[in-house]
Amino acid sequence: MIDVSNEIALALLVVGLLVAILLGFPLIFSLGGVALIVGLIGWGTVVPRVLYLAMWGTLREYTFLAVPLFVFMGTMVQQSGMAERLFGTLHTLMGGLKGGLAIATIFTGTLLAAGVGVVTASVVMLGLIALPAMLDRGYDKGIATGSVCAGGTLGILIPPSIMLVLYGPTAGVSVGWLFMGAFIPGLVLSIFYMTYVGVRCAVRPQLAPEISKSEASYSVLEKGRMLVLSVLPPLMLILVVLGSIFFGVATPTEAAAVGAAVSILMALGYRRLNWRTFVSTLHETLRVASLVYGIAIGASMFTRVFLGLGGGGMIVDLLTALPFGQWGAFVGIMLLTFLLGMFIDWIGIVFILVPLITPVGEALGFHPVWFAMMIIINLQMSFLTPPFCPTVFVLKGIIRPEWEIDTKEIIMGVLPFVPLIALILVLCIAFPDIILWLPGQMMR
Repeated sequence: MIDVSNEIALALLVVGLLVAILLGFPLIFSLGGVALIVGLIGWGTVVPRVLYLAMWGTLREYTFLAVPLFVFMGTMVQQSGMAERLFGTLHTLMGGLKGGLAIATIFTGTLLAAGVGVVTASVVMLGLIALPAMLDRGYDKGIATGSVCAGGTLGILIPPSIMLVLYGPTAGVSVGWLFMGAFIPGLVLSIFYMTYVGVRCAVRPQLAPEISKSEASYSVLEKGRMLVLSVLPPLMLILVVLGSIFFGVATPTEAAAVGAAVSILMALGYRRLNWRTFVSTLHETLRVASLVYGIAIGASMFTRVFLGLGGGGMIVDLLTALPFGQWGAFVGIMLLTFLLGMFIDWIGIVFILVPLITPVGEALGFHPVWFAMMIIINLQMSFLTPPFCPTVFVLKGIIRPEWEIDTKEIIMGVLPFVPLIALILVLCIAFPDIILWLPGQMMR
């Protein structure tokens, strides 16, 4: 143990984390390693036991069991072929509209969000299925790639989202309430996305040529049959997972287990279930869940040292001292979240920032569900804003050379969707019931 003040130890903790990240160390080891070193400097040999208890408390968190279950569900849905059938139907039904294929892409992303909950999986599916269809019909590359990225990111907001599952126990807020609080903002954001695409393509038709009449030459009966067969399975999955939580039949963790079982039945019904599919789903679930748990453990160690050195009180004092009172502090938190989202993965933000700002939200008198959802909606922008913008690079990774799409075109395609997320934030400030109405019905 070295005799240093808490202020110096906190500076070492923050600077050490930034240096470790900039040097390219994985976030898991950056968080845990810096916490261990600074903890030994500030507290001495008692630190290993303190950090062990922090790790053990994270691993014992019951709600976190929903993470591998929801990842399994989303991966199995991806393997089932549901997305291909859904987009094929929406392509037929909406292709004749201005920007119809782009609108169908966002609509497909909305339904996938409620069945997958993992952004990477949604973006990959939409990129492989919808993007070629739009490019083959002469769609503008910005509209096409922007629709894929924006539609895919809805999976982090519309429940059952992995972000909501992780945010709840980290902030001490019911995951079920967060699920209900996210539902309406997620749907409104999806409508905003589709409206933007429709209006822009109506003003500039050359951006999105209509599909040929032969592609839409189905009878009303055939179209109805296609719609029922493609939309009914994801709706059933939504009802099983969210309905059981809303009506108090199951906890989020129990609903995740039921959803995982239903996803297996869906894959079986689509004749996509075999041993190879099952094993690959287990491998992907293990990979993603291990990453999430690793970051959660590292972040719990970092947060325990940060709070133990008095960092939490400093954050509260700093934000509450900002001008314009309650709303000045709130704007400061929103700006901090937005800036961090441009450089750090959302998982790290949730585990590092949320334990620090949640007490500030309580001190300012904000409703815990509303405050949590404002942070979560804000983090939607982190997927679309450079330089980090993970969805852009995920999509870039699956683009074929013959499509001739570079990273700049994808970024320019997604940027118009960012102000729509900011608009949702403004609306939720003006009308808090957009977030709070559905949880209020659940609490009765």
